Amino acid sequence: MLITNVRPWGGEPCDIEIKDGVIAALTPHDPSRAADDTVAGRGRLALPSFSDVHCHLDSTRMGLPFRPHTGAPGVWGMTMNDRAHWREDEWSVALRATYTLGRMIERGTTRVRSYAQIDADCGLERLEGVLAAKEAHAGRCEVEIMAFPQAGLLKEKGVPELMDQAMSAGASVVGGIDPCTLDRDPVRHLDIVFGLAERHQAPIDIHLHEPGALGVFSVDLILERVRALGMAGQVTLSHAYELGTVDEATTRRLIEEFAELDIAMATIAPAQQQHALPLAELSAAGVRVGLGEDGQRDFWSPYGNGDMLDRTWQLAFTNRYRADELIEHCVAVASRGGASILHTDLPRLTSVSDRPGLAVGDSADLLLVEGETVASAVMDRSDDRTVLHAGRVVADGLELVG
Repeated sequence: MLITNVRPWGGEPCDIEIKDGVIAALTPHDPSRAADDTVAGRGRLALPSFSDVHCHLDSTRMGLPFRPHTGAPGVWGMTMNDRAHWREDEWSVALRATYTLGRMIERGTTRVRSYAQIDADCGLERLEGVLAAKEAHAGRCEVEIMAFPQAGLLKEKGVPELMDQAMSAGASVVGGIDPCTLDRDPVRHLDIVFGLAERHQAPIDIHLHEPGALGVFSVDLILERVRALGMAGQVTLSHAYELGTVDEATTRRLIEEFAELDIAMATIAPAQQQHALPLAELSAAGVRVGLGEDGQRDFWSPYGNGDMLDRTWQLAFTNRYRADELIEHCVAVASRGGASILHTDLPRLTSVSDRPGLAVGDSADLLLVEGETVASAVMDRSDDRTVLHAGRVVADGLELVG
């Protein structure tokens, strides 16, 4: 395939040659060049496609009529509200997840880590729905599924056993959540999570909403286990948006230990971003950071539309970024930053000036999008997009291809 007349990361016009799903060459644009399979770039930006490393395909209601929000405050209240209503939807979990994943692909996402809730109420039913969506879009998007104990591991009987079954049934990441405030037994909770990871040789992703010093306490227990079990590079902390409320010395220590043990962080660019560990400093230290949409118009929240370009804007906005370099850094986090969490063999971002993903040898997972500059593309969020996964066009003009 030949992609003609595009501007990688907003640079000079060039042509991109793709072979066997990877970028084989980048050369100055030549209007006379042609190939049997040609994609017209039309002067658009060429960017690495998005990696949504934190979404809940099992709970989405996108494609269905809008409904008023009924959730109660707090993780447990929201969880119970979801439990009371998720079976009322007009579509099955599989149909909703498949529709939403298709919408994400159309808008430029080709790598996804989705949660599948595992609890005493739903068993493996929601996992099966996400697995169906993964299969439906197998040629368009890479999907990694986490077995996620949204209601905790210890509050209801049989959940650890269900988690074990989920890992054998197609989930590939072990989830955990708020070891102190939800299960109120952090040692036992983390013993189960790390035990499952060891048994299934799987990575871990832990939801952490816990505030300040309590969050640091849970993180220190996690770090202790990572060291003891030799699991560097295998653990992601999702949310963790209160860790930045602690003192400066603790903040610096956490960033240094995350870098040392290759602990990744997944953010959803929440309103509390000013309390999170600082994005630029995390990148400068070599901590892997990725972005995700979280819920997408579900029983938790009416927000989320499947568009990671929108969420990239939100990441820049909540970090109060105005400089072009910092807005472009948000694109790097939302694309190759997240990809490096899913594939730890990919290099980490090491500064706000890193612009990876468009070099010879890189996977041809690309987004072509209209924009004067990368920063302007984030501000304008044009519909003129072409999406490639592994060297194949999978969406064009916000419609799936093939």
